[in-house]
Amino acid sequence: MKKISKSVHDSFAETGQHLKTWRKIYALKAEQIAQRAGISLGTLCKIEKGDPSVSTAAFLEVVRSLGLLDTLVDSIDPLNSDLGRARVNESLPQRIR
Repeated sequence: MKKISKSVHDSFAETGQHLKTWRKIYALKAEQIAQRAGISLGTLCKIEKGDPSVSTAAFLEVVRSLGLLDTLVDSIDPLNSDLGRARVNESLPQRIR
């Protein structure tokens, strides 16, 4: 795997901790979230510890299992930013390679 920057590594750790905190706020056991997400308990533990080797699909299944998927998707929607809204009418390429 390609070496990741310190800021990305730290973000994985912080995000994993946030997911673990949400799980605890909802009073859910790790086993429950793993089952709902269709992943192993070990994979969930890796996600909560911020392991960057876990698949995006597994990560997003955990986010979905916690009811946070829409919030995550909305947070990166360009139309939810001033810049995105300002440039929406510009001629953007249909395909980016």
